[in-house]
Amino acid sequence: MKMKLAFEVVGKGDPLVILHGLLGSADNWRSMSRRLGAHYQVFALDLRNHGRSPHSDILDYDVMVADVREFMEQQALRRIMLLGHSMGGKVAMQFAIDYSDQVDRLVIVDIAPKPYEPSQRYLLKAMRALDLTHYKSFADVDAALAPEVSSESLRQFLLKNLTRDENGRLRWKIHLEAIDQNYDKLLRELSPERSFNKPTLFIRGGRSNYIEDDDAPLIRQMFPQAEIATLPEAGHWVHVDAPEEFFKRL
Repeated sequence: MKMKLAFEVVGKGDPLVILHGLLGSADNWRSMSRRLGAHYQVFALDLRNHGRSPHSDILDYDVMVADVREFMEQQALRRIMLLGHSMGGKVAMQFAIDYSDQVDRLVIVDIAPKPYEPSQRYLLKAMRALDLTHYKSFADVDAALAPEVSSESLRQFLLKNLTRDENGRLRWKIHLEAIDQNYDKLLRELSPERSFNKPTLFIRGGRSNYIEDDDAPLIRQMFPQAEIATLPEAGHWVHVDAPEEFFKRL
């Protein structure tokens, strides 16, 4: 099924496409997109089942790569710089390997091409457990999530997925059921048969464990030109925790 992704665009110059992480959206990248818009024409996408993009019961890296390819055709983009964070980083890695002639430079933020533990399943479970018809305000939902999600900043991130329908009732923008049901597919390793032999930058947070030191051989096997940069003060949301250093690295 063809998927017309929602997106935000800012700036002028060579095209830069940004892919967000699980439960995120283009909105998470808005401030950084504006800064990067001084140097690039920035397209920040909402991946399928996220943000304002259409919903589908099918969710894996193959279909998300196809969605990005479709987006490039829709926008008549022949070659791009591609940046992906977390889940979006795996989409970006797979896309760069599958369509290497269309990617001039690759930037991957705090994710490796390896399998991961289901560390975010509790977030999906907590969100799905809420009957939103019982809540009147965002603050009510925040309070309901608090027993399971202790981090206020993480709850605020989740609440960006909350909106109201035409009748004013609260609902999730994302296709939460499909994300939950396909979550295991998003944890798997990438195992492409080819490599991406062009400039590649991996940026990891020093306070995050998503990219370990011993992941470097696997990264360089798939991305021979990879540089791995660590921003010591940042966690998993590197561009939020250390925006100045992140911007300078690009």
